Amino acid sequence: MVSDRLGLEPAVHPTAQLWDCRLGRYTEVGARTRLSETHLDDYSYIAEDGQANYATVGRFCSIASHVRINPGNHPMERASQSHFTYRASAYWPGEAQDEPAFFARRRALPVTIGHDVWIGHGAVILAGRTVGTGAVVGAGTILTRDVAPYTIVVGNPGRVVRRRFPEAIAERLQALAWWDWDHARLGRAMPDFRSLGIEAFLERYEGEDT
Repeated sequence: MVSDRLGLEPAVHPTAQLWDCRLGRYTEVGARTRLSETHLDDYSYIAEDGQANYATVGRFCSIASHVRINPGNHPMERASQSHFTYRASAYWPGEAQDEPAFFARRRALPVTIGHDVWIGHGAVILAGRTVGTGAVVGAGTILTRDVAPYTIVVGNPGRVVRRRFPEAIAERLQALAWWDWDHARLGRAMPDFRSLGIEAFLERYEGEDT
């Protein structure tokens, strides 16, 4: 990735390209990655050669290399589906801008990714999809449907293989919302993140004063 030590300022590789994006604290954007109108929240990263368009990514998300989030669609209903019709300014000097209505339609189908999501190498998440908190999208998955929280999906098209945790545990984790803890509290809890089983972790922190 970009840096061995992360901080309040995002770590963005010099070869990455970003357009109208918001990056949170302790975030990282890998080499040759392209982000457009995307919000990458605190502690999340997207590795090298990734792409995300019109997406909201929660905290603590791990997005592997070569992932595509909300890739573009071509206008198949037109006489030509080539991008010269909606990116005309690249071809004719008299065209002042690209086609606003085409890109408005794309913005109307954003991708939303919850907190603590793991997206494996080469996965593709299609327009308008929602990936719930704690979910796993396996390497190479083509995601055409929404994913429930704490669910593991793989394949083409993506299919559910199992839940990470039973539904009751998943609900307790979402109620605990450890991803909202401040940096100091996360650091204090590090030994328990590493060593405690999931039920012991929940019992340790449920009801604890923040």
